[in-house]
Amino acid sequence: MLLRGVRKADLFASFVVFLVALPLCVGIAVASGVPAELGLITGIVGGLVVGALPGGSLQVSGPAAGLTVLVHEAVQRYGVAALGVLVLAAGLVQLGLGALRLGRWFRAVSVAVVHGMLAGIGLVLVAGQVYALGDATAPAGGLDRLTGLLSLPGRVDPVALSVGGATMVVLLLWGHWRRGARLVPAPLVAVASAAGVTWVFDLEVRRVQVQGLWNAVRVPEAADLERLTEVGVIGTVVAFALIASAESLFGAAAVDRLPDGRGTDYDRELMTQGAGNAVCGVLGALPMTTFIVRSAVAGAGGALSEGARAGARTKASRVLHGAWLLLFAAALPGVLGAVPVTALAGLLVYVGCKLVPWREARKLWRGQRAEAVVLGVTAVAIVAGNLFEGVLVGLALAVAKTAWEISHVHVETEDRGDAGLVVRVRGHATFLRLPKLLDALDALPHDRAVRLELGGLRHVDHACAAALAGWTAARGQALVASSRTTS
Repeated sequence: MLLRGVRKADLFASFVVFLVALPLCVGIAVASGVPAELGLITGIVGGLVVGALPGGSLQVSGPAAGLTVLVHEAVQRYGVAALGVLVLAAGLVQLGLGALRLGRWFRAVSVAVVHGMLAGIGLVLVAGQVYALGDATAPAGGLDRLTGLLSLPGRVDPVALSVGGATMVVLLLWGHWRRGARLVPAPLVAVASAAGVTWVFDLEVRRVQVQGLWNAVRVPEAADLERLTEVGVIGTVVAFALIASAESLFGAAAVDRLPDGRGTDYDRELMTQGAGNAVCGVLGALPMTTFIVRSAVAGAGGALSEGARAGARTKASRVLHGAWLLLFAAALPGVLGAVPVTALAGLLVYVGCKLVPWREARKLWRGQRAEAVVLGVTAVAIVAGNLFEGVLVGLALAVAKTAWEISHVHVETEDRGDAGLVVRVRGHATFLRLPKLLDALDALPHDRAVRLELGGLRHVDHACAAALAGWTAARGQALVASSRTTS
Protein backbone atom coordinates (compact mmCIF):
# COMPACT_ATOMS: atom_id res chain seq x y z
CA MET A 1 0.00 0.00 0.00
CA LEU A 2 2.76 2.42 0.95
CA LEU A 3 4.74 1.96 -2.26
CA ARG A 4 1.74 1.77 -4.59
CA GLY A 5 1.80 4.63 -7.08
CA VAL A 6 5.27 5.83 -6.12
CA ARG A 7 6.02 9.14 -7.76
CA LYS A 8 9.06 9.59 -9.94
CA ALA A 9 10.23 12.40 -7.61
CA ASP A 10 10.10 10.06 -4.60
CA LEU A 11 12.00 7.37 -6.48
CA PHE A 12 14.76 9.80 -7.43
CA ALA A 13 14.86 11.29 -3.92
CA SER A 14 15.19 7.84 -2.34
CA PHE A 15 18.18 7.04 -4.53
CA VAL A 16 19.85 10.36 -3.69
CA VAL A 17 19.34 9.71 0.03
CA PHE A 18 20.72 6.18 -0.40
CA LEU A 19 23.88 7.52 -2.07
CA VAL A 20 24.46 9.86 0.89
CA ALA A 21 23.49 7.26 3.50
CA LEU A 22 25.79 4.51 2.27
CA PRO A 23 29.18 6.07 3.13
CA LEU A 24 27.82 7.65 6.31
CA CYS A 25 26.36 4.38 7.64
CA VAL A 26 29.67 2.61 7.04
CA GLY A 27 31.77 5.50 8.37
CA ILE A 28 29.79 5.87 11.60
CA ALA A 29 30.00 2.12 12.21
CA VAL A 30 33.77 2.04 11.71
CA ALA A 31 34.21 5.12 13.93
CA SER A 32 32.08 3.43 16.61
CA GLY A 33 34.39 0.40 16.64
CA VAL A 34 31.86 -2.11 15.26
CA PRO A 35 31.58 -4.02 11.96
CA ALA A 36 30.55 -1.84 9.01
CA GLU A 37 27.49 -4.03 8.41
CA LEU A 38 25.93 -2.92 11.70
CA GLY A 39 25.74 0.63 10.39
CA LEU A 40 24.04 -0.62 7.24
CA ILE A 41 21.54 -2.65 9.29
CA THR A 42 20.60 0.47 11.23
CA GLY A 43 20.17 2.38 7.98
CA ILE A 44 17.99 -0.42 6.58
CA VAL A 45 15.80 -0.43 9.69
CA GLY A 46 15.61 3.36 9.52
CA GLY A 47 14.17 3.05 6.02
CA LEU A 48 12.07 -0.10 5.96
CA VAL A 49 10.74 0.05 9.54
CA VAL A 50 10.85 3.64 10.75
CA GLY A 51 10.08 4.96 7.27
CA ALA A 52 6.77 3.06 7.27
CA LEU A 53 5.75 4.11 10.79
CA PRO A 54 3.88 7.33 11.68
CA GLY A 55 6.14 10.36 12.01
CA GLY A 56 7.60 13.26 10.06
CA SER A 57 7.23 12.31 6.40
CA LEU A 58 10.49 13.86 5.19
CA GLN A 59 12.81 12.70 7.97
CA VAL A 60 15.43 10.03 7.31
CA SER A 61 16.68 7.81 10.12
CA GLY A 62 20.03 6.06 10.40
CA PRO A 63 23.09 5.51 12.63
CA ALA A 64 23.49 8.18 15.30
CA ALA A 65 26.65 10.17 14.67
CA GLY A 66 26.00 12.04 17.91
CA LEU A 67 26.42 8.76 19.79
CA THR A 68 29.58 7.64 17.99
CA VAL A 69 31.89 8.39 20.90
CA LEU A 70 29.49 6.99 23.49
CA VAL A 71 28.93 3.81 21.47
CA HIS A 72 32.69 3.38 21.04
CA GLU A 73 33.19 3.69 24.81
CA ALA A 74 30.35 1.23 25.49
CA VAL A 75 31.76 -1.31 23.03
CA GLN A 76 35.21 -0.99 24.60
CA ARG A 77 33.75 -1.50 28.09
CA TYR A 78 31.04 -4.11 27.53
CA GLY A 79 31.89 -5.64 24.14
CA VAL A 80 30.07 -5.69 20.80
CA ALA A 81 27.86 -8.52 22.09
CA ALA A 82 26.25 -6.16 24.63
CA LEU A 83 25.44 -3.46 22.07
CA GLY A 84 22.14 -5.05 21.09
CA VAL A 85 20.69 -5.11 24.59
CA LEU A 86 21.85 -1.52 25.21
CA VAL A 87 20.11 -0.27 22.08
CA LEU A 88 17.01 -2.40 22.72
CA ALA A 89 16.62 -1.01 26.24
CA ALA A 90 17.22 2.54 24.99
CA GLY A 91 14.47 2.06 22.41
CA LEU A 92 12.05 0.86 25.09
CA VAL A 93 12.91 3.94 27.18
CA GLN A 94 12.13 6.15 24.19
CA LEU A 95 8.81 4.38 23.70
CA GLY A 96 7.99 5.03 27.35
CA LEU A 97 8.92 8.71 27.10
CA GLY A 98 6.74 9.11 24.03
CA ALA A 99 3.81 7.26 25.65
CA LEU A 100 4.06 9.62 28.63
CA ARG A 101 3.99 12.56 26.18
CA LEU A 102 7.38 13.86 27.26
CA GLY A 103 8.67 14.43 23.73
CA ARG A 104 7.54 18.05 23.68
CA TRP A 105 9.75 18.83 26.68
CA PHE A 106 12.86 18.37 24.56
CA ARG A 107 11.90 21.65 22.91
CA ALA A 108 12.51 23.38 26.24
CA VAL A 109 16.25 22.65 26.14
CA SER A 110 18.41 25.76 25.92
CA VAL A 111 19.60 26.50 22.39
CA ALA A 112 23.07 27.16 23.80
CA VAL A 113 23.16 23.63 25.25
CA VAL A 114 22.07 22.19 21.89
CA HIS A 115 24.80 24.08 20.04
CA GLY A 116 27.29 23.11 22.76
CA MET A 117 26.32 19.46 22.35
CA LEU A 118 26.84 19.66 18.59
CA ALA A 119 30.16 21.44 19.07
CA GLY A 120 31.36 18.82 21.56
CA ILE A 121 30.29 15.96 19.29
CA GLY A 122 32.03 17.60 16.36
CA LEU A 123 35.28 18.24 18.22
CA VAL A 124 35.47 14.72 19.64
CA LEU A 125 34.58 13.24 16.26
CA VAL A 126 37.31 15.26 14.54
CA ALA A 127 39.88 14.50 17.23
CA GLY A 128 39.25 10.76 16.91
CA GLN A 129 39.13 10.61 13.12
CA VAL A 130 42.33 12.62 12.64
CA TYR A 131 44.16 9.55 13.95
CA ALA A 132 42.29 7.30 11.50
CA LEU A 133 43.33 9.64 8.67
CA GLY A 134 46.88 8.46 9.21
CA ASP A 135 46.00 4.85 10.11
CA ALA A 136 47.07 5.52 13.72
CA THR A 137 45.34 4.27 16.88
CA ALA A 138 43.38 6.90 18.79
CA PRO A 139 43.50 7.13 22.62
CA ALA A 140 40.31 6.21 24.46
CA GLY A 141 39.43 9.51 26.17
CA GLY A 142 38.37 12.68 24.39
CA LEU A 143 40.88 14.82 26.29
CA ASP A 144 43.65 12.29 25.63
CA ARG A 145 42.84 12.45 21.94
CA LEU A 146 43.34 16.19 21.90
CA THR A 147 46.61 16.10 23.82
CA GLY A 148 47.79 13.13 21.77
CA LEU A 149 47.60 15.20 18.59
CA LEU A 150 50.90 16.81 19.61
CA SER A 151 52.76 13.52 19.19
CA LEU A 152 50.72 12.32 16.20
CA PRO A 153 52.98 13.53 13.32
CA GLY A 154 55.58 10.86 14.03
CA ARG A 155 53.02 8.01 13.99
CA VAL A 156 50.98 8.63 10.84
CA ASP A 157 51.24 6.73 7.58
CA PRO A 158 51.91 9.38 4.89
CA VAL A 159 50.16 7.32 2.20
CA ALA A 160 46.97 6.95 4.27
CA LEU A 161 47.10 10.61 5.26
CA SER A 162 47.36 11.61 1.59
CA VAL A 163 44.32 9.50 0.68
CA GLY A 164 42.29 10.89 3.57
CA GLY A 165 43.32 14.45 2.79
CA ALA A 166 42.41 14.01 -0.87
CA THR A 167 39.00 12.69 0.21
CA MET A 168 38.34 15.90 2.14
CA VAL A 169 39.45 18.01 -0.82
CA VAL A 170 37.01 16.19 -3.11
CA LEU A 171 34.23 16.73 -0.56
CA LEU A 172 34.88 20.45 -0.50
CA LEU A 173 35.26 20.93 -4.26
CA TRP A 174 32.43 18.64 -5.38
CA GLY A 175 30.08 20.10 -2.79
CA HIS A 176 30.56 23.55 -4.29
CA TRP A 177 29.62 22.27 -7.76
CA ARG A 178 25.87 22.37 -7.32
CA ARG A 179 25.00 20.70 -10.59
CA GLY A 180 27.28 17.75 -9.97
CA ALA A 181 26.26 17.42 -6.32
CA ARG A 182 22.61 17.14 -7.33
CA LEU A 183 23.37 14.21 -9.61
CA VAL A 184 25.89 12.38 -7.40
CA PRO A 185 26.35 13.40 -3.73
CA ALA A 186 29.83 14.51 -2.72
CA PRO A 187 30.29 11.89 0.07
CA LEU A 188 29.83 9.07 -2.43
CA VAL A 189 32.12 10.70 -5.00
CA ALA A 190 34.86 11.29 -2.42
CA VAL A 191 34.79 7.80 -0.90
CA ALA A 192 34.41 6.03 -4.25
CA SER A 193 37.31 8.03 -5.70
CA ALA A 194 39.53 7.11 -2.75
CA ALA A 195 38.60 3.43 -3.13
CA GLY A 196 39.33 3.56 -6.86
CA VAL A 197 42.72 5.22 -6.44
CA THR A 198 43.88 2.81 -3.73
CA TRP A 199 42.75 -0.17 -5.84
CA VAL A 200 44.34 1.02 -9.10
CA PHE A 201 47.68 1.87 -7.50
CA ASP A 202 47.48 -0.98 -4.96
CA LEU A 203 48.22 1.36 -2.05
CA GLU A 204 49.01 -0.19 1.33
CA VAL A 205 46.29 1.36 3.47
CA ARG A 206 43.87 -0.15 5.97
CA ARG A 207 40.53 -1.07 4.44
CA VAL A 208 37.08 -1.77 5.85
CA GLN A 209 36.70 -5.31 7.22
CA VAL A 210 33.71 -7.16 5.75
CA GLN A 211 32.05 -10.21 7.35
CA GLY A 212 28.69 -10.29 5.60
CA LEU A 213 25.34 -8.76 6.53
CA TRP A 214 23.76 -11.86 8.02
CA ASN A 215 26.86 -12.80 9.99
CA ALA A 216 26.84 -9.37 11.65
CA VAL A 217 23.34 -9.84 13.11
CA ARG A 218 23.37 -10.92 16.75
CA VAL A 219 20.12 -11.26 18.68
CA PRO A 220 20.59 -10.49 22.43
CA GLU A 221 20.58 -13.56 24.63
CA ALA A 222 19.39 -14.07 28.21
CA ALA A 223 22.90 -13.47 29.55
CA ASP A 224 22.98 -10.12 27.77
CA LEU A 225 19.62 -9.09 29.24
CA GLU A 226 20.92 -9.85 32.74
CA ARG A 227 23.50 -7.07 32.31
CA LEU A 228 20.68 -4.53 32.58
CA THR A 229 20.97 -4.92 36.36
CA GLU A 230 24.44 -3.31 36.29
CA VAL A 231 24.55 0.38 37.28
CA GLY A 232 26.99 1.27 34.51
CA VAL A 233 24.85 -0.43 31.87
CA ILE A 234 21.71 1.36 33.10
CA GLY A 235 23.54 4.71 32.88
CA THR A 236 24.63 3.93 29.32
CA VAL A 237 21.07 3.00 28.34
CA VAL A 238 19.72 6.27 29.74
CA ALA A 239 22.44 8.21 27.93
CA PHE A 240 21.65 6.43 24.65
CA ALA A 241 17.92 7.11 25.02
CA LEU A 242 18.14 10.77 26.03
CA ILE A 243 20.82 11.83 23.55
CA ALA A 244 19.28 9.87 20.67
CA SER A 245 15.92 11.45 21.49
CA ALA A 246 17.39 14.93 21.64
CA GLU A 247 19.27 14.49 18.35
CA SER A 248 16.14 13.12 16.62
CA LEU A 249 13.83 15.86 17.85
CA PHE A 250 16.35 18.59 17.07
CA GLY A 251 16.54 17.08 13.59
CA ALA A 252 12.73 17.13 13.39
CA ALA A 253 12.75 20.82 14.28
CA ALA A 254 15.28 21.43 11.50
CA VAL A 255 13.05 19.67 8.95
CA ASP A 256 10.02 21.66 10.17
CA ARG A 257 11.87 24.86 9.25
CA LEU A 258 12.26 23.76 5.62
CA PRO A 259 9.92 25.46 3.10
CA ASP A 260 7.92 22.25 2.69
CA GLY A 261 8.39 21.03 6.25
CA ARG A 262 5.45 19.53 8.13
CA GLY A 263 4.70 20.18 11.77
CA THR A 264 6.14 17.26 13.73
CA ASP A 265 4.25 15.48 16.49
CA TYR A 266 7.20 15.19 18.89
CA ASP A 267 5.68 12.48 21.05
CA ARG A 268 4.79 10.34 18.04
CA GLU A 269 8.22 10.91 16.51
CA LEU A 270 9.83 9.84 19.79
CA MET A 271 7.82 6.61 19.83
CA THR A 272 8.68 5.97 16.19
CA GLN A 273 12.38 6.35 16.91
CA GLY A 274 11.99 4.16 19.99
CA ALA A 275 10.39 1.40 17.91
CA GLY A 276 13.23 1.68 15.40
CA ASN A 277 15.87 1.44 18.11
CA ALA A 278 14.11 -1.55 19.65
CA VAL A 279 14.32 -3.35 16.29
CA CYS A 280 17.97 -2.31 15.90
CA GLY A 281 18.64 -3.69 19.37
CA VAL A 282 17.06 -7.04 18.51
CA LEU A 283 19.40 -7.23 15.51
CA GLY A 284 22.45 -6.14 17.54
CA ALA A 285 22.92 -2.99 15.42
CA LEU A 286 23.85 0.64 16.16
CA PRO A 287 21.40 3.11 17.75
CA MET A 288 19.55 5.36 15.33
CA THR A 289 18.34 8.92 15.14
CA THR A 290 16.98 11.13 12.43
CA PHE A 291 20.03 12.18 10.49
CA ILE A 292 20.94 15.52 12.05
CA VAL A 293 24.48 14.70 10.96
CA ARG A 294 23.33 14.63 7.35
CA SER A 295 22.28 18.23 7.65
CA ALA A 296 25.93 18.84 8.49
CA VAL A 297 26.89 17.70 5.01
CA ALA A 298 24.11 19.63 3.33
CA GLY A 299 26.67 21.43 1.22
CA ALA A 300 27.86 18.02 0.08
CA GLY A 301 24.41 16.53 -0.44
CA GLY A 302 23.04 16.13 3.09
CA ALA A 303 20.26 13.62 3.46
CA LEU A 304 18.31 15.25 6.24
CA SER A 305 16.98 17.80 3.80
CA GLU A 306 18.24 16.21 0.59
CA GLY A 307 15.15 14.08 0.22
CA ALA A 308 12.99 17.19 0.38
CA ARG A 309 15.21 19.12 -2.02
CA ALA A 310 15.23 16.20 -4.46
CA GLY A 311 11.44 16.29 -4.61
CA ALA A 312 10.30 13.81 -1.92
CA ARG A 313 6.65 14.23 -1.00
CA THR A 314 5.66 10.93 0.66
CA LYS A 315 7.06 8.27 2.99
CA ALA A 316 7.89 6.12 -0.01
CA SER A 317 11.25 7.87 -0.41
CA ARG A 318 12.22 6.92 3.14
CA VAL A 319 11.21 3.29 2.69
CA LEU A 320 12.90 2.96 -0.69
CA HIS A 321 16.20 4.32 0.59
CA GLY A 322 16.22 1.45 3.11
CA ALA A 323 15.44 -0.99 0.33
CA TRP A 324 18.41 0.26 -1.72
CA LEU A 325 20.66 -0.17 1.32
CA LEU A 326 19.40 -3.74 1.82
CA LEU A 327 19.90 -4.56 -1.84
CA PHE A 328 23.45 -3.21 -1.79
CA ALA A 329 24.39 -4.98 1.46
CA ALA A 330 22.99 -8.30 0.24
CA ALA A 331 24.24 -8.20 -3.36
CA LEU A 332 27.50 -6.22 -3.22
CA PRO A 333 29.03 -6.64 0.26
CA GLY A 334 32.51 -7.12 -1.17
CA VAL A 335 32.55 -3.54 -2.45
CA LEU A 336 32.91 -2.35 1.15
CA GLY A 337 36.17 -4.24 1.45
CA ALA A 338 37.74 -1.89 -1.11
CA VAL A 339 36.94 1.26 0.89
CA PRO A 340 39.96 2.74 2.74
CA VAL A 341 39.32 3.53 6.41
CA THR A 342 41.19 6.81 5.94
CA ALA A 343 38.60 7.89 3.33
CA LEU A 344 35.76 7.34 5.81
CA ALA A 345 37.81 9.22 8.40
CA GLY A 346 38.12 12.13 6.00
CA LEU A 347 34.36 12.14 5.51
CA LEU A 348 33.72 12.14 9.27
CA VAL A 349 36.31 14.88 9.89
CA TYR A 350 34.39 16.97 7.37
CA VAL A 351 31.11 16.10 9.11
CA GLY A 352 32.58 16.89 12.53
CA CYS A 353 33.78 20.32 11.41
CA LYS A 354 30.33 21.05 9.97
CA LEU A 355 28.67 20.05 13.25
CA VAL A 356 30.50 22.77 15.18
CA PRO A 357 28.14 25.80 15.04
CA TRP A 358 30.79 28.47 14.41
CA ARG A 359 28.32 31.07 13.15
CA GLU A 360 25.88 30.63 16.04
CA ALA A 361 28.73 30.80 18.56
CA ARG A 362 29.91 34.12 17.12
CA LYS A 363 26.39 35.54 17.23
CA LEU A 364 25.96 34.51 20.86
CA TRP A 365 29.33 35.98 21.82
CA ARG A 366 28.40 39.33 20.29
CA GLY A 367 24.88 39.50 21.70
CA GLN A 368 24.55 37.16 24.69
CA ARG A 369 27.87 36.39 26.35
CA ALA A 370 26.29 34.26 29.07
CA GLU A 371 24.69 31.97 26.46
CA ALA A 372 28.03 31.72 24.67
CA VAL A 373 29.64 30.64 27.94
CA VAL A 374 27.02 27.89 28.35
CA LEU A 375 27.79 26.72 24.81
CA GLY A 376 31.53 26.69 25.45
CA VAL A 377 31.33 24.96 28.82
CA THR A 378 29.02 22.27 27.40
CA ALA A 379 31.43 21.58 24.54
CA VAL A 380 34.49 21.49 26.81
CA ALA A 381 32.72 19.20 29.30
CA ILE A 382 31.87 16.77 26.48
CA VAL A 383 35.47 16.77 25.23
CA ALA A 384 36.95 16.41 28.72
CA GLY A 385 34.42 13.83 29.96
CA ASN A 386 31.74 12.22 27.85
CA LEU A 387 28.62 13.22 25.97
CA PHE A 388 26.10 12.45 28.72
CA GLU A 389 28.03 14.22 31.46
CA GLY A 390 28.72 17.20 29.20
CA VAL A 391 25.04 17.68 28.38
CA LEU A 392 24.13 17.43 32.08
CA VAL A 393 26.75 20.07 32.91
CA GLY A 394 25.39 22.31 30.16
CA LEU A 395 21.81 21.91 31.33
CA ALA A 396 22.76 22.63 34.96
CA LEU A 397 24.66 25.75 33.91
CA ALA A 398 21.77 26.93 31.74
CA VAL A 399 19.32 26.49 34.62
CA ALA A 400 21.67 28.30 37.01
CA LYS A 401 22.09 31.16 34.53
CA THR A 402 18.34 31.49 34.11
CA ALA A 403 17.78 31.37 37.87
CA TRP A 404 20.38 34.10 38.36
CA GLU A 405 18.88 36.30 35.66
CA ILE A 406 15.30 36.10 36.96
CA SER A 407 16.32 36.34 40.61
CA HIS A 408 16.28 40.11 41.15
CA VAL A 409 15.58 41.60 44.54
CA HIS A 410 15.39 45.31 45.33
CA VAL A 411 15.40 46.87 48.80
CA GLU A 412 13.87 50.36 49.08
CA THR A 413 14.07 52.41 52.29
CA GLU A 414 11.72 55.29 53.22
CA ASP A 415 12.51 57.50 56.23
CA ARG A 416 9.33 58.61 58.02
CA GLY A 417 11.02 60.54 60.79
CA ASP A 418 9.75 59.70 64.23
CA ALA A 419 7.66 56.90 62.73
CA GLY A 420 10.87 55.08 61.83
CA LEU A 421 11.92 53.42 58.59
CA VAL A 422 9.78 51.59 56.06
CA VAL A 423 11.73 48.98 54.12
CA ARG A 424 10.10 47.50 51.01
CA VAL A 425 11.52 44.35 49.42
CA ARG A 426 10.49 43.69 45.81
CA GLY A 427 11.24 41.08 43.15
CA HIS A 428 12.28 37.43 43.54
CA ALA A 429 14.03 36.54 46.80
CA THR A 430 16.05 33.38 46.16
CA PHE A 431 19.20 31.98 47.74
CA LEU A 432 21.18 33.40 44.81
CA ARG A 433 20.37 36.94 45.96
CA LEU A 434 20.41 36.21 49.69
CA PRO A 435 23.81 37.86 50.35
CA LYS A 436 22.62 41.09 48.68
CA LEU A 437 19.37 41.06 50.66
CA LEU A 438 21.05 40.47 54.02
CA ASP A 439 23.72 43.10 53.33
CA ALA A 440 21.00 45.68 52.68
CA LEU A 441 19.07 44.75 55.82
CA ASP A 442 22.14 44.60 58.05
CA ALA A 443 23.11 48.10 56.91
CA LEU A 444 19.92 49.56 58.44
CA PRO A 445 20.51 51.60 61.64
CA HIS A 446 19.89 49.67 64.84
CA ASP A 447 18.52 52.69 66.76
CA ARG A 448 15.50 53.18 64.50
CA ALA A 449 12.20 51.34 64.32
CA VAL A 450 11.84 49.36 61.11
CA ARG A 451 8.71 48.25 59.28
CA LEU A 452 9.50 45.52 56.74
CA GLU A 453 6.99 45.26 53.88
CA LEU A 454 7.22 42.13 51.71
CA GLY A 455 4.13 42.63 49.57
CA GLY A 456 6.28 43.43 46.53
CA LEU A 457 7.92 40.01 46.53
CA ARG A 458 6.69 37.69 43.80
CA HIS A 459 8.58 34.70 45.12
CA VAL A 460 10.40 33.84 48.35
CA ASP A 461 12.29 30.56 48.60
CA HIS A 462 12.90 28.66 51.83
CA ALA A 463 16.42 30.03 52.32
CA CYS A 464 15.28 33.64 52.10
CA ALA A 465 12.20 33.03 54.23
CA ALA A 466 14.36 31.51 56.97
CA ALA A 467 16.89 34.36 56.72
CA LEU A 468 14.14 37.00 57.00
CA ALA A 469 12.68 35.22 60.00
CA GLY A 470 16.10 35.09 61.63
CA TRP A 471 16.74 38.76 60.90
CA THR A 472 13.32 39.64 62.36
CA ALA A 473 14.08 37.72 65.56
CA ALA A 474 17.48 39.41 65.87
CA ARG A 475 15.91 42.89 65.65
CA GLY A 476 13.37 42.01 68.33
CA GLN A 477 10.61 44.55 69.06
CA ALA A 478 12.09 47.08 66.64
CA LEU A 479 10.70 45.17 63.66
CA VAL A 480 7.17 44.68 62.41
CA ALA A 481 6.91 42.32 59.42
CA SER A 482 4.09 42.74 56.92
CA SER A 483 3.13 40.71 53.90
CA ARG A 484 1.32 43.64 52.28
CA THR A 485 2.87 46.83 50.97
CA THR A 486 1.34 50.04 52.36
CA SER A 487 2.01 53.62 51.38
